[in-house]
Parts: sequence; structure tokens; C-alpha cells
Amino acid sequence: MKEFSVEKLIQGVKAGDKRLLGKAITLVESKKPEHRELAEQLLKEILPLSGKSVRIGITGVPGAGKSTFIENFGRLLVAKGRKVAVLAIDPSSSLHKGSILGDKTRMEELSKEENAFIRPSPSSGFLGGVANTTFETMLICEAAGYDTILIETVGVGQSEVLVSDITDVFLFLKIIGGGDELQGIKRGIMEMVDIIFINKVEEDNVQKAKNTKLELVRALHFLPSKEKNWKVPVLLGSALKNNGLVEVFEKINEFIELKLKNRTFYEARKNQAEKRFDYWVQEYILQKTRENQSVENSYELHKKNASALTSNPSTEAKIFVDEILKNSSTS
Repeated sequence: MKEFSVEKLIQGVKAGDKRLLGKAITLVESKKPEHRELAEQLLKEILPLSGKSVRIGITGVPGAGKSTFIENFGRLLVAKGRKVAVLAIDPSSSLHKGSILGDKTRMEELSKEENAFIRPSPSSGFLGGVANTTFETMLICEAAGYDTILIETVGVGQSEVLVSDITDVFLFLKIIGGGDELQGIKRGIMEMVDIIFINKVEEDNVQKAKNTKLELVRALHFLPSKEKNWKVPVLLGSALKNNGLVEVFEKINEFIELKLKNRTFYEARKNQAEKRFDYWVQEYILQKTRENQSVENSYELHKKNASALTSNPSTEAKIFVDEILKNSSTS
């Protein structure tokens, strides 16, 4: 990061320079304290230029065809005059936190588009199938003029909730499986989705796809509506053959228009920002904890007690936090 000043990065982001945009994101992703200060300066400068995009979260089980969907859907968006940024969150090795899949190599055609930008980021062990700076990366892409942000997650654990917390539309990709089609689909996913796309529908399985759709529609009927006057559509198609993608595009536009009409669009954005505030409060508290040697020693002691189960982990955490607050009030 020594090669470019923050001012240079800010100018590059504003100009839509992909090279400098990538460096700006690398700066924001860095966990080094000195980089965090520079990142905060950069984010402060670009913030007024952000917020002018449609944020779309895309999840699904491994093998659902997320990358193929995003590549061809992204090309469709570009053809319609959109400027698309793809934040492809790779699963990370639990040992070295490195990216495993390398999504850019899986979206070769989309990466050639002038109005498309693909950023693979390792989740670095961050729970929820998203990177811990995905929200901030999204703001930078918006400041660079990208009006549609596609976030592909690894589709594990709490990813449904976290992706829903930072996007305007949550799209769930489903494939046709054997046996009970609803088996393995958690209620939490169904409550979070805004649109469902059954992918990999071919001539030889179209009837089975229709049956799957019927079962999903029935299941959705018993769940509370996430958005007033919106029934989650279940669409059929094949991303590989570009079938059904136009319908997805139309439904996304319809959903955004409804949220604007219901006046929930900007209220949701406000809630997203508040959740990021809560996240960063916790991050900075932990960081400050490790900067103070006596507090760090106390932290390690209570963590050791928790790991050894000599005390309940939640009890040890409460004792530690109480100690911090007591010391800060008397200092």
C-alpha cells in the first residue's frame, strides 16, 4: 500500500480506475492498524458517492450454479446498460485463511466486460459466508459508479442472515434433487429470500422442476411475508443456457419498486448501517483490548478458563467485560 497515497486511491475510485479500485479494496480489507486508519479516511471521502446501487445477495448450496448464474446474469445486466460489480466471497482455508476457489477464473467472460468488475475475497474464517469488509467494499464499488452489486456467498451457516443484512434483494438458487425437494432447506432461508430461482432446468426434468416449484410455493404460503404485498416468486430456468434470467431481472426491478413504494427501501438501508456500527464497535473493542497488556493478560486468562471449562464461557466473558468497564470508569 506504500505505492499509492490515500488521495491517489480516492481519485482512482472516483474515476472508476479498476486497478486503483482493487488497491482501495485491499486497503480496506487489511487488518493492520495503520491501514485501518487510512481505510477510514478513504471511506469517509467516498461515502457521499455511495448508496446509489441495487444490492443483490445470491446464495445457494454448492453445485447450485451460483458462479454460472452470476456470470450470465451479469452479462445480461451489462447489456441492459448496467455497471456491475461482483463481490465473490470464496471460502477460506481454516489454516491459512487463503482463498480457495478463485471466482475470477470461473467468470472469465464477465471479467472481460468493460462495465463489470469482479472482486474475489476470502472469507478469512469470518462466519456467515461473507467477508468481514464486504459492506465497506460494496460502498467503494458504488462510489466507483457501479449501480448493481452482486454478492455471491459460500452458502454456509448464517450466510443467509448476513447477506440479507447488507443487500436489498436476496436471491436463492435451488436445484432439483432426489427425494423430498424441501429436505435440507432451512426455514431460516425461506424466511429471508425475496426471489427463488430453480436452476439447471432442462427438457428431461422440467416436470420435476414444476413439482419442486409447487412444493416451494406451498411452503412459502405458511411463512410470514417479509415485504408487504410481495409473494416470493419461484422461477424456473437454466443460467447456463440463459433461460429465465430476464424474468429474474424483471422480478428484481419489481421488488425494488415495491420497497420504494412501501417506503421500506431506505429504512432497510438505515438498519444495515446500524448493524455495521454494532459489528465495528465489537471489532474495535477487541482491538483496544489487545493493545493494553494488562487487559490482554486478563483476556487470555478468562479465555483459558473458558476453554478449560473451569467456568461457563458466557460467565467468563461477562466477568471480563465487567472488569474492563470497571477499570475504564475508575481511570
